[in-house]
Amino acid sequence: MIDTKKEQERDELHRAIWAIADELRGAVDGWDFKNYVLGTMFYRYISENLTNYINAGEQDAGNTDFDYAKMSDADAEEAREGLVEEKGFFILPSELFCNVNGRADNDENLNETLERVFNHIEASAKGSVSESSFAGLFDDFDVNSNKLGSTVAKRNERLAKLLHGVANMNLGDVKDHDIDAFGDAYEYLMTMYASGAGKSGGEFFTPADVSELLTRLGTVGKTEINKVYDPACGSGSLLLKAEKILGKDAVRNGFYGQEINITTYNLCRINMFLHDVGFDKFDIACEDTLTAPQHWDDEPFELIVSNPPYSIKWAGDDNPLLINDPRFSPAGVLAPKSKADLAFIMHSLSWLATGGTAAIVCFPGIMYRGGAEQKIRKYLIDNNFIDCIIQLPSNLFFGTSIATCIMVLKKGKSDNKTLFIDASNECIKVTNNNKLTQANMDKIVETFAARAEEAHFSHLASYEEVAENDYNLSVSTYVEAEDTREKIDIVKLNAEIAEIVAREQVLREEIDKIIAEIENGK
Repeated sequence: MIDTKKEQERDELHRAIWAIADELRGAVDGWDFKNYVLGTMFYRYISENLTNYINAGEQDAGNTDFDYAKMSDADAEEAREGLVEEKGFFILPSELFCNVNGRADNDENLNETLERVFNHIEASAKGSVSESSFAGLFDDFDVNSNKLGSTVAKRNERLAKLLHGVANMNLGDVKDHDIDAFGDAYEYLMTMYASGAGKSGGEFFTPADVSELLTRLGTVGKTEINKVYDPACGSGSLLLKAEKILGKDAVRNGFYGQEINITTYNLCRINMFLHDVGFDKFDIACEDTLTAPQHWDDEPFELIVSNPPYSIKWAGDDNPLLINDPRFSPAGVLAPKSKADLAFIMHSLSWLATGGTAAIVCFPGIMYRGGAEQKIRKYLIDNNFIDCIIQLPSNLFFGTSIATCIMVLKKGKSDNKTLFIDASNECIKVTNNNKLTQANMDKIVETFAARAEEAHFSHLASYEEVAENDYNLSVSTYVEAEDTREKIDIVKLNAEIAEIVAREQVLREEIDKIIAEIENGK
């Protein structure tokens, strides 16, 4: 019998999230609403995480009836310094999620209470090694927003409902819960709102199937990696796939990413915590990766996975310093100012470890356009950095129907060939989008790993072949599409035409007879 416990728990969790959305619909809806739900979930998570940590320590010491949530604030203060060092933050018992939620219906100043609590949590990390992990995490949780209600009373009523809704989520105990509940809830929320937020939502979130494919491509033959990096990390979904696919402790030295959008940056850090990644295991920075990279001291990276923004503007040759930047200078030319795609590729290549793999989603235009982009492709091919190009199906991403590609980069390849895979038909249709199934992903990854050739699906091109094609990297140049048109038997067709002509002649003769009879009868 199939164990459905995990599916039941997940469905229950998703229903609870939807119920909160339904309860608050019309007040805070759409893409903005997720900030409140995620912020509240994060608040509950760190409250329970800290409480469980303290309670476990006391119980191990023989104090079996101890409950941190019932402790006085004055007594708890004595442990502040040690807890900040160990956990990265501190919350007073009176400010724990469970206690604030318990008082919420009778708290006329609930908005002020939450603002104070959030400020205290962030302040607790100041001056410690965890400061950067907690700073500004609640900035998008505006307790005084008119979106919550036109009056303080209405805002507090909705804030109380929000707290109660998250409190009632069956996020369970790690020991007896089959799903990564907080993490799963996060991904469900992001999917739920990305699909309704169009392009803006898609900027925050890479669909789980695409994330999994990129990570699997980047970890073929590996059971662990040192570090994973995403130069345009969004909400962090790609970063976390490495741990999910390889295992809890298989990412030895942590998760690194950079994100230019402050809201998305906060979402990413919250995502790390909700997936039980400690503050000392991730380093997410908020800045422009191309012009102000923040992880010089952390590279190189064994795994780089990314879905950078397509064809955005960047400084390019307007900044005379960039042509001498060690990330871009090897190609001898910068990516066009109006199309930064290959700047992300060059940045990723520069920070890729020897023996590592980078798997990056790309806009298809960079594979065939001329000018500076062609020169960069030439550099990549001449120096044997491109391992594989994969054509993906259209309509995989929220907010765009474009059929994107994956470029796989490696340093230290064993051959001087480039594999091209046409996976444009490897999908199923789900509602308005296409989706990669496990079977689809297995076929792509197995072909990639074996560097296998298959008619109408994959081709292993030599350096000379790519050079002869002027460094065009479009999959369609190398993989011939299968002719699915109906094959016509010419001999049979001619026989059928002859038969039709003969029948036509017989009909003409019959008609002539009828006309003659009519005329004779006049």
